[in-house]
Amino acid sequence: MSNKNKRIGETEISRAAEILKRYKAGKANLEKRIVSNEQWWKLRHWGELPQDEYDRGRPRPASAWLFNSIANKHADAMDNIPEPSVLPREPSDKECAAQLSKILPALLERCDYERLYSDLWWYKLKNGSCCQAVLWDPELENGMGDISIKNIDILNLFWEPGIKDIQQSPNLFYVSLCDNDILIGQYPELNGRLGDNGTLASYKYDDSVDNSNKSAVVDWYYKIYRDGEKQLHYCRFVGNTVLYASEDDESCERGFYVHGQYPFIMDSLFNVEGSPCGFGYIDIMRDAQMYIDRLGQVLLEHTVSMSRKRFFVKNNSAIKEEEFADWRRPFVHVAGNISDDDIREIKIDPLDSAVMPALNMKIEELKETSGNRDFSQGGTSNGVTAASAIAALQEAGSKLSRDMLKGSYNAFSKVCYLMIELIREFYDTPRSFRITGGFAEFGGGMLAAKPIEAFGMSFGEKKPIFDIVCRTSKKSPFSKAAQNELAKELFSLGFFNPALKEQALACLDMMDFEGKESMVRMIQNAEIPQAEGGAAV
Repeated sequence: MSNKNKRIGETEISRAAEILKRYKAGKANLEKRIVSNEQWWKLRHWGELPQDEYDRGRPRPASAWLFNSIANKHADAMDNIPEPSVLPREPSDKECAAQLSKILPALLERCDYERLYSDLWWYKLKNGSCCQAVLWDPELENGMGDISIKNIDILNLFWEPGIKDIQQSPNLFYVSLCDNDILIGQYPELNGRLGDNGTLASYKYDDSVDNSNKSAVVDWYYKIYRDGEKQLHYCRFVGNTVLYASEDDESCERGFYVHGQYPFIMDSLFNVEGSPCGFGYIDIMRDAQMYIDRLGQVLLEHTVSMSRKRFFVKNNSAIKEEEFADWRRPFVHVAGNISDDDIREIKIDPLDSAVMPALNMKIEELKETSGNRDFSQGGTSNGVTAASAIAALQEAGSKLSRDMLKGSYNAFSKVCYLMIELIREFYDTPRSFRITGGFAEFGGGMLAAKPIEAFGMSFGEKKPIFDIVCRTSKKSPFSKAAQNELAKELFSLGFFNPALKEQALACLDMMDFEGKESMVRMIQNAEIPQAEGGAAV
């Protein structure tokens, strides 16, 4: 397309830069909170608290109650990593859904999704929100291209302030810093036009980070209506230079992605109105953690004061203070007689009895508000020692974890839907996948729209649509123990006795547990042993 017919130029880029500036201003408080939360996570929170002259030189204890609570929540999440199961909406799509149920886990494994899931949960627990991007990377698979899933730092993502769902934002920006030498090597037209690294918020790193030789690369996603159809388009630019624009790409007549959705999925922990981002456990626990460390500061300061003896000494005392202060000297010389008035020890009263109860109360408050009770970590109280009782307490106390996992599973389902749409659009030729039991080929043509015909007439086209159901691919020790106990109980009740086949199947029909289908098939195929006369044993 000639320059005269280009839809995206410097005028459009300048307008997008102004929108980005407005979006960033509306997100300033969120960015400040995320940066502060990272300091609390690293136990550097004393720098986040207001200080005065009185605080100089005082001990700064940094207990890890908050850290431990978040680590426990992360362990719950990793015990329940989701795995997709694709269900068809029509009988004709049953075979395709069965293949997708095996292919999606293979694609997730290629993307190293378990590591991504772990990092995702650390970010979500700390900041209350996390974001994933489901993209098509044309450089993967030796240039054939494939699906890429990435975790997105919310500091680099910008949307219209005041919205609840980022899909409602008319524009969406992702800004990243890239080395100038790499940019010039990839885009020679940028030579002499770099140097602006933007105003991205940054964390308070322990290392010295120099971004002077980097420039801000803006990925601009936006939605427009063209020919009555809503389309998603994409533009990448640095400064006022356009690097790519899908509107000027003839291969993107139906948009950058045909599915028309922003490729970013937000997942919030505790929702707030007017923002796609929620708040996390650090926001909830930081007040209790602050008072725990403040009281710990008083406790340590008082303990140090009591362990270091100090004395009142008269100005004209006969005691040689240098010798008296040196505890290594066995003798201290005096000039003349000394009395109790010449030197007297400074007595420090014991710590007030209200300090330790207050400290323990704040620790209990942090545990309660975070749902991180002792039994959730395997501890016991009030004489509970039986393994089954501890397991029951753990299961009852995990309802908070189950609730937060449901939100994460919902976001994971959206990730899988976008993966299916990218397969539908970009898998022009069948791809080979190594799955359980051998290899399978799958192509986007299997997901393409098919004509609807009835009574010898055509009624348009319809593409296969699926439902995503998440199941847990890793089990907690309690779940395994419960499954084993169920199997032993069914055995003792005679479920595996072929003579009780009908009763067992009727009972199983009213039950719901993992592996029920395979058990039903096994009981159905069981044969009743026959006696020599032909009668059933």
